[in-house]
Amino acid sequence: MNLSQFMSILRARWLSALIVLVVTVGTTIGISLMLPKNYSAEATVVVDVRSPDPIAGIVMGAMAAPSYMATQVDIIQSDLVAQRVVRELRLNENPEARAKWIEDTEGRGDYIAWLADAVQKRLEVRPSREGNVITVVYTNPDPRAAASIANAFVQAYLAVSVGLKSSPAKQYTEFFDARAKDLREALEKAQAKLSVFQKDHGLLATDERVDVETQRLNELNSQLVALQAISAESNSRNSQAKIAGDQLQDVLNNPLVSSLKADVSRLEAKMKELSARLGEAHPQVLELRANIQELNSRVEAETRRVTGGVGVTSNINRLREAEVKASLEAQRAKVMKMREQRDTANVLLREVETAQRTYDSVVQRQNQTNLESQSTLTNISVLSPATVPAFASSPRVTLNTLVSIFAGSVLALAFVFLRELLDRRVRTAVDVTALLDLPVLGTLPKPSTSLIGGRSALVLPGQVLGRLPRPQS
Repeated sequence: MNLSQFMSILRARWLSALIVLVVTVGTTIGISLMLPKNYSAEATVVVDVRSPDPIAGIVMGAMAAPSYMATQVDIIQSDLVAQRVVRELRLNENPEARAKWIEDTEGRGDYIAWLADAVQKRLEVRPSREGNVITVVYTNPDPRAAASIANAFVQAYLAVSVGLKSSPAKQYTEFFDARAKDLREALEKAQAKLSVFQKDHGLLATDERVDVETQRLNELNSQLVALQAISAESNSRNSQAKIAGDQLQDVLNNPLVSSLKADVSRLEAKMKELSARLGEAHPQVLELRANIQELNSRVEAETRRVTGGVGVTSNINRLREAEVKASLEAQRAKVMKMREQRDTANVLLREVETAQRTYDSVVQRQNQTNLESQSTLTNISVLSPATVPAFASSPRVTLNTLVSIFAGSVLALAFVFLRELLDRRVRTAVDVTALLDLPVLGTLPKPSTSLIGGRSALVLPGQVLGRLPRPQS
């Protein structure tokens, strides 16, 4: 179908198309005027996704994710928020609403949930495309009710958001309370155990006895080393005294022994002189020999006395060495015991410190969760509350009229073409060629109307020209 055919069909059936268009537009306008007016109230809230947590002091990175805004929209549209709106506005106390619920459900199910579902049907939540603003729109025949319910949804959303944050914190608080109680008991037991141990062993928090006893142990060790050297020397001198006592340095350095030996040497020289002059049997010689023997006896006695003193000194040094060694062993055992006690006390002290640190961390977390459970702060703020709308949001008569004109035009064209398909007529030379598959030799123009004898009559043109179709190439 070409444009000329289309225009010819439209000229032939313009009245049908006009009727369809008028009926469509009139019906739309009539229905729009008959429909009850609805008013839409809008409230906007802004979600601050970059503000740090007021208690923890950290920025939640997950809040900046696109899913966070979608979650907030779902929260506003949730049954929990809707039921809170029903309770706050006391919609459940409306007898007409209860009668409607009984009529629809025959009294089955939850009345609050049914009302919340009915309220949600008129709610629309629109998040901004790239921002953090959420628009809450509520539509109602009463403009005041629309604004009131829209603001109620915003306030319920704020309250539910706070509750969603504080409810887990309350559970955490109960957990940390029980845990802190157990840790406090464990800390008290560890402190009591440490106190009993310190009291039984006389230990103090700043006990310096181990250092004092260790110093004394070092001194005894030094004394033992010195006494061992002295004892070794005295033992060597004692052995020398037993083998050759007269060669002992103490004997040689003894003045009495030296004096007696000098006297013996002098008398022996004198005795040799008298023996050579007077003979061996002379009384003077015999007297000198007796004196020499007496002096030698005194030298031997003094030598024995000196060597005996060396033995006594050696025995004394051995005894002192044994005593110091015994004291050293006793002191070492005492120091070892004190160190064991101190190590045990340090272990108990570390247990107390560990229990204290664990208890402090749990108490800190408990205090934080307690604050979070009592917090009424939120990162959501009301940007603009809903106001009573002055104009109805629906029905939109102008918009509906424009839409009905477009739709009526489409329906009119469809109706015209449907009638043409059901009642096909020849209107142009192209229709003749298409139906008969024969060339058109000529066309008779439409006759004109003229007055003949005072009456109108059809007048045919004086000449009809025929046109053969062009040969097909």
